[in-house]
Amino acid sequence: MIRVGNASGFYGDRIGAVREMLEGGELDVLTGDYLAELTMLILGRDKLKDPNTGYAKTFLKQMEDCLGLAIDKGVKIVTNAGGLNPEGLARALQGQAKVAYVTGDDVKDRFPEALTANAYLGAFDIAECLSAGADVVVTGRVTDASLVVGPAIAHYGWEKTDYDRLAGATVAGHVLECGTQATGGNYSFFTEIDATNSGFPIAEIDEDGSCLITKHEGTGGAVTVDTVTAQLLYEIGAPAYLGPDVTTHFDTIRLDQETRGVRISGTKGSPPPDTIKVCLNTLGGFRNSVTFVLCGLDIDAKAALLKNQMNQEDITWTLARTDKDDADTEETASAFLHATIKTPDPKQAKAFARKAIELALASYPGFHVTAIPGDGTPFGVYKAAYVPKHTVNPKAVLL
Repeated sequence: MIRVGNASGFYGDRIGAVREMLEGGELDVLTGDYLAELTMLILGRDKLKDPNTGYAKTFLKQMEDCLGLAIDKGVKIVTNAGGLNPEGLARALQGQAKVAYVTGDDVKDRFPEALTANAYLGAFDIAECLSAGADVVVTGRVTDASLVVGPAIAHYGWEKTDYDRLAGATVAGHVLECGTQATGGNYSFFTEIDATNSGFPIAEIDEDGSCLITKHEGTGGAVTVDTVTAQLLYEIGAPAYLGPDVTTHFDTIRLDQETRGVRISGTKGSPPPDTIKVCLNTLGGFRNSVTFVLCGLDIDAKAALLKNQMNQEDITWTLARTDKDDADTEETASAFLHATIKTPDPKQAKAFARKAIELALASYPGFHVTAIPGDGTPFGVYKAAYVPKHTVNPKAVLL
């Protein structure tokens, strides 16, 4: 059995979770998922400013605090925090441990219009890094589940045709990828559990690919068939879940409640598709917004006056009626009118803010905004693309 834990579900997750997981109980591998589609855009903008960046900086801080502890406890670290620059992050860790990285996901040369274009790589190169003796494996864009599947491949020596085993580990990785969402976070029936401070999940993976989803003893939250089911259904469309290493058939999964957590078994797998998914981010233009506070009487009339005064067709208006009749305070007597503009022209985004504030002494009584709007910020557009799998060449590098 290999015991794989998770300490991050997104870039910005609980920074102390790495230490919590390392000190909370036994682990063989600790994973961290930092890459949502939006994160790739954020890292792309970082790299435009400084080509030496492009990775999740919080992971580096976590390793400065906890890498020695992980090595002392014999826990391997596997993370996709490398983002757009896995080599850069790996070299920042070099000298503190045996570090390896996986590269080859960058396919921007095929999509010149994109800010970032990264193929979702699989798990076998992660396994190669671990088999070569790495203490820390840093990747760029891999499938979220690959962070868990890779250590299982290295531990058991699975082959690329062990589809049922790979599918079982993929399900374990899918449960772990969003951290505490599997242990009670964002759970619809949160009132039925103690969701105050949910512990991060762990998968105890057996040789046949089945696993037990659990968490460290004494941590908050819950691991039940319902909490695991909620995470299993997250971002799932058809029951045939396509991945770079295996097609996992979610309609074959069996869940059983046990004392320490939920047993997952019976998962069937079949060959992966011939194409591989690519995460594309492009800059869509510039966005700016302002929120007007409308207090007291004639809320609808005040909102209508503002819309006439701003007089722009490309503004999106949202009126939030948070006000109450006969309110005791100014706050409870106020509604919020949100105005947002998206434009390809940064000058127009800046002019929108100026026009809103110029109304301060010339609009509705009690004119007020929650904050002075800035000049506008860039926004991105995400879409998926697909390329032939044989044209993507991942590479495992041991520093």
